Amino acid sequence: MRPILYSFRRCPYAMRARLAILSAGIEVELREILLRDKPQEMLAASPKGTVPVLIIDDRVIDESRDIMDWALAQNDPEGLLDMPPKRRDWIATIEGPFKFALDRYKYAPRYNGADPVTERDTAAQILQRVEAQLQVTPWLYGNQPSFADLATITFVRQYANVDRAWFDAQDWPGVRGWLDRFLASDRFATIMTRYPKWETLAIPVVFP
Repeated sequence: MRPILYSFRRCPYAMRARLAILSAGIEVELREILLRDKPQEMLAASPKGTVPVLIIDDRVIDESRDIMDWALAQNDPEGLLDMPPKRRDWIATIEGPFKFALDRYKYAPRYNGADPVTERDTAAQILQRVEAQLQVTPWLYGNQPSFADLATITFVRQYANVDRAWFDAQDWPGVRGWLDRFLASDRFATIMTRYPKWETLAIPVVFP
């Protein structure tokens, strides 16, 4: 049987899991959910109630980075994992300080005392760290995407979409080109295909 993937189309964590599964060429049964109406089958497998959740026989993987690692351990035709360990520092920065600022920029009312402009600018300073490199190479570490690109760019997309006019007005052609290349790619189009909400009796959706 195919692994089962519970996913939500716009979630950056679920998006990067789908990116790795797509690159690995692994077929899964995709179960698109609504976060406000989580199916009991998913909650039974992963009570924390976040996506993505991957079920492989009796094994449950409910962290997106772990799903990426699992998929690419099965098959890595693009050599996404071929990168020195220091490149994981960038991933940790995006998952940590950048995501912290992004949440408070996008959802400021949820965080007592959060100043969205301050948080926006904090995240912008992090992106500026890779601007010079992205003016030289189309991807973070060369001419082809790496694990670091796919593990972080979905969060940059979310950041840009908070105020795309402001994002596009910034003096960072490297960062903007990096994101635009991703958004224009076939891989992005594939992972963002719209599927109906999963229902228990529905015909299984195979992804990719």
